[in-house]
Amino acid sequence: MRQAWTKSSWREKPILQQPTYNDKRLLTQVEQKLSHYPPLVFAEEVESLKKSLAQVTEGKAFLLQGGDCAESFLEFNADNIRDFFKVFLQMSVALTFAGGKPVVKVGRIAGQFAKPRSSDFEEINGEKIPSYRGDIINSIEPTLEAREPDPYRMLSAYNQSAATLNLIRAFARGGYADLQKVHQWNLDFAEGSHATKRYKELTNDIKKALDFMRAIGINSENTPLLNQTVLYTSHEALLLNYEEALTRQDSLSGKYYDCSAHMLWIGDRTRQLDHAHVEFLRGVENPVGIKAGPTTTKEDLLQLIEAINPDNEAGKLNVIVRMGADAINEHFPPLLRAVKEAGLKVLWSSDPMHANTFKTSNNYKTREFDNVLKEVKNFMQIHQAEGTVAGGVHLEMTGKDVTECIGGAQAITEENLSSRYHTHCDPRLNASQALELSFLIADSIKNGKF
Repeated sequence: MRQAWTKSSWREKPILQQPTYNDKRLLTQVEQKLSHYPPLVFAEEVESLKKSLAQVTEGKAFLLQGGDCAESFLEFNADNIRDFFKVFLQMSVALTFAGGKPVVKVGRIAGQFAKPRSSDFEEINGEKIPSYRGDIINSIEPTLEAREPDPYRMLSAYNQSAATLNLIRAFARGGYADLQKVHQWNLDFAEGSHATKRYKELTNDIKKALDFMRAIGINSENTPLLNQTVLYTSHEALLLNYEEALTRQDSLSGKYYDCSAHMLWIGDRTRQLDHAHVEFLRGVENPVGIKAGPTTTKEDLLQLIEAINPDNEAGKLNVIVRMGADAINEHFPPLLRAVKEAGLKVLWSSDPMHANTFKTSNNYKTREFDNVLKEVKNFMQIHQAEGTVAGGVHLEMTGKDVTECIGGAQAITEENLSSRYHTHCDPRLNASQALELSFLIADSIKNGKF
């Protein structure tokens, strides 16, 4: 028998990776205020995503999930949102054209503000201060005062998310995503890069196809699929005070939806079966991701799947594999086989970023492009060997011209990292690297290597 669930039942469970708010009265006031704010997403949108993810689970579509490691209050502006949207459209087109399948687009955007930390404290200039946990909790400024968790930041995160969603919906539905404009999605700073050259070749092929379709009477004016798209939102459901406050009961179905995003995920540090994060997410209807790292056992994963998706609903659960470029060959196949043998409907996607992080000699946290690609390829090849479906990828990336990951066609080196290293947390693929990775994945799909 399933245990009773309420949107606040997580408060009775042990919890990790949470801030300590000193003013509990203020925290309660902010939570109550948020609970009366309009939802950011709606039940029908969540159900639409779930149906699309069911198609991915069956191998009929491909999931592209990506975005910032952590969104920033200071860097919030329309240009950054537009540039992310541009490169995401480019990546989607590259994958769709090669794979011959629709691409389900899910951004790490409009809510990705909280970050887990390996320690509650860090030492800066000899002073021990609380760790930065994302702009929804405290400030990146390295002072005791700035690192104090502030409940009002949840309201700022909500407002930024609402504004971001408004612009994304305008881009997606207002003609910006029209395939007739596919050649206009280039980013100026990426002009001349290898990936951009390949993209221009691709747009020429698309233009020929669109010219033919127009000749037989199919165009963006009479076919909305050609001039509109959908970009869903997602983030790690880490700060449960915020998630609970934005959880609503649908008036038609009576079911509960976390209306902070279309999809949520549980991180590798907070997936304990008897803890708060699993307790909260087992009760909402949203698609849920589970990060599976090298320490995930078959027993852990099967129990988590049962807890979060007891009805074995296709499209409900996404296991996001983050093992490391080499370690994936040892740790992933046993998990895949166990889930397959249990007959569970799971969407598998590859997060090739997190387990391939290291620090350089000059103390920059980075990732090597070749290792990112290697983990994706190994992930796909393991699926091919097991006769299962490799559903998609989950990337930390940006539409900006940063230098945070080593390698790629731009040949970024350790020495280059300092020139435009802007991340607040983990290193991201820049726009050129992200598009290049999409083409390399697309090539492998096209050649049947996966």
